[in-house]
Amino acid sequence: QLQASGGGLVQAGGSLRLSCAASGRTFGTYSLAWFRQAPGKEREFVAVINWSGRSTSYADSAKGRFTISRDNAKNTVYLQMNSLKPEDTAVYYCAADVPPIKLYSDYESYDYWGQGTQVTVSS
Repeated sequence: QLQASGGGLVQAGGSLRLSCAASGRTFGTYSLAWFRQAPGKEREFVAVINWSGRSTSYADSAKGRFTISRDNAKNTVYLQMNSLKPEDTAVYYCAADVPPIKLYSDYESYDYWGQGTQVTVSS
């Protein structure tokens, strides 16, 4: 139901734009989020956007470099990633749900997940 794309190999300082398209159902009333998981590490929160697109939150590691946005007409959420660093290397997952306000950064608050897209940043 969620299909992530846009990952790839990029040099440090470069940019990538991830997309996550929903199918089979409409997520217009859901919050949409991005998480990432590096090898040997737990899945971590990157960014979330509320149903209207008017409210966003970012992990400290993403602030000032990443921008989350959504297009409800296209049932798609985006993650624009600039000034990429080698430590951004991970599999990036999109997620959808209506999480409790204080638990939006907890991956267990999301029931719907995309399959993940690999982002590799070389130094």
